[in-house]
Amino acid sequence: MKCILQMTVLIFSGILLLHSCAPEACFEETNAFLKASLYDNETKKVRVPDSLTLYGLEADTNIIYNKARGIQPALFPLNPANDNCTFVIRINGITDTLIFRYSSYPHLLSKECGYTFYHTLDTFFHTRNVIDYIFTNRRTITTLNEENIRIYY
Repeated sequence: MKCILQMTVLIFSGILLLHSCAPEACFEETNAFLKASLYDNETKKVRVPDSLTLYGLEADTNIIYNKARGIQPALFPLNPANDNCTFVIRINGITDTLIFRYSSYPHLLSKECGYTFYHTLDTFFHTRNVIDYIFTNRRTITTLNEENIRIYY
């Protein structure tokens, strides 16, 4: 009887131990992208471009969008190892360059997801071939689905 009780306790303890060591799944967004909505400069309403190409100038082999349709908003990945990123954006076949200056800081998402980097947008510059102007809506760049800038073209 004592042996059965000890065996039951041992098996139950083993099950609890295995269950407590199982990793939890991460279901949260873990990348903090700068989110840019695209607007028509005349109507001031959201306008999805017919074609959108976007890539980083320092990493032009990593194309983010290549003649993509239906992109709204455009997601710009910022490098937390740098304090600026330069992107080439082509809207409906016309090319502009965007330079973002920002600061980055680590942020704990959860025990399951770990850390990511959030950013604070300091300033930006852009050429004016197709882009008329850019409006800053939210300077803090997080994993939340919040518009950071509006690109009027």
